[in-house]
Amino acid sequence: MRSYGAVLSLPGMRAVYAAHTVTMLGTVGAQVALSILIFERTGSPLLSALVLVCSFLPYAVGGLLLSSVADRFPARRVLVACDLLSATCVACMLLPGMPVGGLLGLLVGTGMIAPVFAGARAASLAHLLPQDLFPIGRSLLRAIGQTAVLTGFAVGGVAVAAIGAKWLLVVEVTAFVMSAILIGTGTPSTPPGERKSGTVRDSWTGLRMLFANRSLRNLILLTWVAPAFSSLPDGLAVAYTAQVGVAAAAAGALFTGYAVGSVLGELVVARFTPSVRRRLVVPFLLVTQLPAIAFLTVPPIPVAALLLAISGTGYAFNQGVDPLILQHADPSYRGRLFTVQTSGLMAIQGVSIALGGVVGSFLAPSLTIALAGVLGTTITLLIARQALTTEPRRTATQVL
Repeated sequence: MRSYGAVLSLPGMRAVYAAHTVTMLGTVGAQVALSILIFERTGSPLLSALVLVCSFLPYAVGGLLLSSVADRFPARRVLVACDLLSATCVACMLLPGMPVGGLLGLLVGTGMIAPVFAGARAASLAHLLPQDLFPIGRSLLRAIGQTAVLTGFAVGGVAVAAIGAKWLLVVEVTAFVMSAILIGTGTPSTPPGERKSGTVRDSWTGLRMLFANRSLRNLILLTWVAPAFSSLPDGLAVAYTAQVGVAAAAAGALFTGYAVGSVLGELVVARFTPSVRRRLVVPFLLVTQLPAIAFLTVPPIPVAALLLAISGTGYAFNQGVDPLILQHADPSYRGRLFTVQTSGLMAIQGVSIALGGVVGSFLAPSLTIALAGVLGTTITLLIARQALTTEPRRTATQVL
């Protein structure tokens, strides 16, 4: 049965995933370091919290304006350039006297680069991996990403205490440079795409063509909507601890529950056959949403963390959806497709968590989470019905 081992055994794949691991660990650690550094300078919780905002919201802008970059140039060149630009941005954060506004502006810059990098990396996997291994390859990226988030946030604070926030930023610069070296020297080259007009215009044209394809549009929406609802408890974790009468530190169990479940789900489902993964898409979608409804009972923290872990396992539905996306997507637009998919996912999750916080200001956190479960179940199933019942529209250029 083909799984992660089959992916890693192919030429260049170990370098791809080693680079991804190094970059993710460094990025999460740098977010922790920058949050602490800004708080030490200003004493402002708001400015410190803006680190996460400036890390995620630029994904939407980068995805809209720069998505064509992932198709216009060879993927390896794009990946190396993104790593080096990101390293430069973080290195500039270390300049003496850099104001807080400058630090946040540089963080916005890395946030705009990130979706282009993610889109080019996914497009390169579509070239380098056999079609049946592509969903396994993306699954491994997600598993590494979630593990890096857990590890980075767990040890980031300890690392800052041990070596200081600035030295942790130095580690991040080193991580980006190492990633560039691994990709540049250890991965196969892939062909460039066409450059029909300017980057922004080409990006906008590609977006219109992608979303004019109804089947493809519904599949992308499915990969956005399900995690948008299921990630809402993260934004209400601290408020929920207050509701059940425990210390705010217990929110850490809720933060990690979903991520742990996601990693376990990816690891297990990657061993299933493609036909089984396809049949389990709808059941897994239900798993992402239904546990939230149980929050109506106001479960204790251990039970709540378990519910979120169960919800996280359902995120493996992507392993059944990714092959369908490839079937519907013209190869010349894959980079734009995956860039938009990544940036849209980050943006919609941020908006969802923010809206959950607003609703949670008027309703009990447990009720807000349960309502998200009900809405998420309904909307996800409606989109799934449209997305999973349409045959792909093939064109002469679709050679997978």
